[in-house]
Order: sequence, then C-alpha cells, then structure tokens
Amino acid sequence: MNAEIKHIYRYPVKGLSPEPMDTVDLAAGDYLPGDRRFAVALGSTPVTGGHHLEWMPKRNFLALVKNEKLATLETEFDDATGVLTIKRQGRQVARGKITDRIGRTMIEEFFTAYMKAEANGRPRLVEANPGNHLTDQPAPVVSVINLASIRDLERVVKQPVDHRRFRANIYIDGIEPWSEFEWIGKTVAIGSAEAEVTERIDRCAAINVNPETAERDLNIVKFLQAGFGHIDMGVFVRVTKAGSAALGEFLSSR
Repeated sequence: MNAEIKHIYRYPVKGLSPEPMDTVDLAAGDYLPGDRRFAVALGSTPVTGGHHLEWMPKRNFLALVKNEKLATLETEFDDATGVLTIKRQGRQVARGKITDRIGRTMIEEFFTAYMKAEANGRPRLVEANPGNHLTDQPAPVVSVINLASIRDLERVVKQPVDHRRFRANIYIDGIEPWSEFEWIGKTVAIGSAEAEVTERIDRCAAINVNPETAERDLNIVKFLQAGFGHIDMGVFVRVTKAGSAALGEFLSSR
C-alpha cells in the first residue's frame, strides 16, 4: 500500500508557524531535524541552568491549545545564522538571533508585549537540550497524517478543514481514509528510511484554531468524536533505519 508524500513540515519554534520542506534526512531513533528545537516558556515555567531545557509538557509553553493568538504570526528561522524573524500580516514585528542571549531577549520582549497576561509574566525563549526536542511527546517520534482522512472529516464537518490545523511533520495521500490506523505495530518505508508505526495521535483543542484567521471557528475534536467515535488524527512513527524522504516519494507499509 503506497502513499505519496505531499507535504513535509518542521516547526522550529513550538506553537509558531510551520516551515515547508522539500526533502528531509531522517535518523534512526531521532526526531525530524529542527522540529520544535525552540519554545517560548511561560513566565511561570521554572527555567534554570540558562535557556536549555529537558523535555517538558506543553502546558509550560505558549501553545495554540490555549494561545490561539500565536496563529496570527508568521515566522522564519535560519539555521545558518540562528535568526528568527517574526511577521504579522506580512510586516516584520520582531527579529533576533535566538542562539545567543541578546537575540533571545529581543524575542522575549516581543512576546511579553504581544501576549500580555497570557504569558504569565515574562516569557523565556528556550532551546531543547542536545538530543531532546520540545514536542508534545517525550519520545523521539515523527507525526504522519493521511490527507484522505482529513477529507473524510470534511464530509462530517461539511466544510473544508485546513490540513495545517493538525501540525504534522509528514502528510501523505493516495490511500483509503483511516487506513493508516491499520499500520500500528508495523514497519513502513518513508522514502529510503524505515520506521515503526507506534500509535494513533489523539487530539486536543489546538486543532480547533484556524491557521489563517487565528479563530477557534470549528470544534474539530467534537466532530471527530461524533463522526468517528474517537478523537484521533494521524499516527506517530519511530524511525528505525536512517534515510531520506522527499515530496513525491512514497510511504509504504511492509
């Protein structure tokens, strides 16, 4: 069963906008490179030992599940320079080299002013410790979503559902809706890499936020439960063999 890879995304800063990728190198037992490397910790989150953090649950950070205002921001991160650029409605509103103290301070000042009380004090721009990422899951997994399942959800919702609501790493197409759930416990090839499909992804209120308008305009969680008897969309995979994957290549079950 072959599914074409239609989109690849990383999210350099947790809760902020995705960056599309044409190709990605996947390492065994690791996260998607550059994904959720950084996050904006709430002012109430204990941050010790500089700005590096071990994995923490998402309640410690600014995130779409509670902070839909984040969806109004467009961000770009340059790996070579460490510079994060933040725009709103196409206009630059903040820029800083977040791999050093001065640049992080500039970004923190922006979020202090922009998020106001939602930041629970002065937020801190933090980076995951080497070997960690600040994903919702402590385990190093990659998220995969079947676009046909989203289209079947649209049948229940009775209007288009932007695939970006689900903030996955890899989106595939060309297989039956929900058939990805049959892969649990199996091995799949992702381009030249291989991975074990570990579990379904249960969803929270973050998917209710429209990535274009930053409004909670659909209760997607409720539609999933009502239409399908679960609140899952997509699967997690654990890379077991290193390799590369690119748009137009295939994810196939073994």
